[in-house]
Amino acid sequence: MSFVLAIDQGTTSSRAILFRGDISIAAIAQQEFPQHFPASGWVEHEPEDIWTSTIATCREALKKADATAKDIAAIGITNQRETVVVWDRATGKAIHRAIVWQDRRTSDICTKLKAEGHEPAITAKTGLIIDPYFSGTKVAWLLDHVPGARERAERGELMFGTIDCYLLWRLTGGKSHASDATNASRTLLFNIHTGQWDDELLKILRVPRSLLPEVKDSSADFGDTVPELFGGSIMIAGIAGDQQAATIGQACFAPGMMKSTYGTGCFALLNTGTTPVTSNNKLLTTIAYQLAGRRTYALEGSIFVAGSAVQWLRDGLGIIKQASETGPLADKSDSMQSVYLVPAFVGLGAPYWNPRVRGALFGLTRNTGPAELAHAALESVCYQTFDLWAAMRADWPDAKTANIVLRVDGGMTASDWTMQRLADLLDAPVDRPMIQETTALGAAYLAGLAAGVYPEPEKFADNWRLEHRFKPAMSAATRERKLAGWARAVKGVLASDEGE
Repeated sequence: MSFVLAIDQGTTSSRAILFRGDISIAAIAQQEFPQHFPASGWVEHEPEDIWTSTIATCREALKKADATAKDIAAIGITNQRETVVVWDRATGKAIHRAIVWQDRRTSDICTKLKAEGHEPAITAKTGLIIDPYFSGTKVAWLLDHVPGARERAERGELMFGTIDCYLLWRLTGGKSHASDATNASRTLLFNIHTGQWDDELLKILRVPRSLLPEVKDSSADFGDTVPELFGGSIMIAGIAGDQQAATIGQACFAPGMMKSTYGTGCFALLNTGTTPVTSNNKLLTTIAYQLAGRRTYALEGSIFVAGSAVQWLRDGLGIIKQASETGPLADKSDSMQSVYLVPAFVGLGAPYWNPRVRGALFGLTRNTGPAELAHAALESVCYQTFDLWAAMRADWPDAKTANIVLRVDGGMTASDWTMQRLADLLDAPVDRPMIQETTALGAAYLAGLAAGVYPEPEKFADNWRLEHRFKPAMSAATRERKLAGWARAVKGVLASDEGE
């Protein structure tokens, strides 16, 4: 039997999952690695930790499945997206720790770029806004702050890559310096319309072209691993950023299909087909995947706080011991109370993009207790998803005729209470799949497609299996009342920024 090995390199851990030809899982291995916070708002990873944890989990997964390199048809890589590494072309040594997607150190660079009037041109070409979240300003920061880096970059001695690209380079023994279109589309340096690195963007962000990897399809021959890593060489044949990989793993191949991943935060992507849709509601336009040279686009919305609202109930307030208690507790809440939590603990993401505001609770009474707070925390995730849903429908011309399907994955989807409330507030069905490892499955599919293990997208979509469909059951009057209350609460939080 041919296996496909998926490397899922995340923000706090590296995982390796071995999929069989029928997409069932043969083995999983996971290893956490340290986070570094050298200053307020700074987040870094040691590239060597990412590398060693990745190799260790791959070897462990192979061992668990009693598989060898010759049993693996291909490797697929999915990764935390906007995290960057710059390394020496000759030695492979990183010039600095990786700067993580969460890092905010380039806020001043972003403010300056906006003041100089660059945002319209950057947004038109990349589909992104100017924000420290994306990779381009991080690369500029490294070149400016690591002694001698800019001069070495100009001489062609350095390489830049997102985590997929760095791992690929190491896995192939320095033979392949490449990335895929989904990761490239998150850098602020890549024109999503032409599918090329853009000279104007490189000039604005002061990044030398010699640093950049080759950009390929998401399913392609990226090279072979050096034999000594796994006792034989294995083809690397798929790469996609984590949210795009989840979109593929959820088989959202048709325009109008939408997936929402609920982890610490929440990322929702709506497939808009082969036409990039420009957002009027502060959503991002991004590449969902690129197959056979053809780009498929998506609208993306990011919520900063989803699962972390439940962590706050547990660790901050101490009203639950584990996340699974939240739904049953919320079920006991007083139906006469309307408590709203706007969880802007680190500002608000899409469609507001206001990093300055902070969270607030509305509607408290003397009778408000743990059940009402649990209810408000879970509901806040549903309300925020509604905001993204509404923005996407407003932005996409075909939304009125499309039957938008929401497929969900991530830790919070285990809560039936939350998923039912989500269906109620969206007034649309919410589908939870049998296989929850959708991000890794997406990477495995891209690799398996190139290796001939998995079929074309339309046929692969037939393998997607529904575990449970949540259907809306709330009255229109109740839904409208609750959404109006949420809108007032958000308005109150946004107003709190105006007096500072």
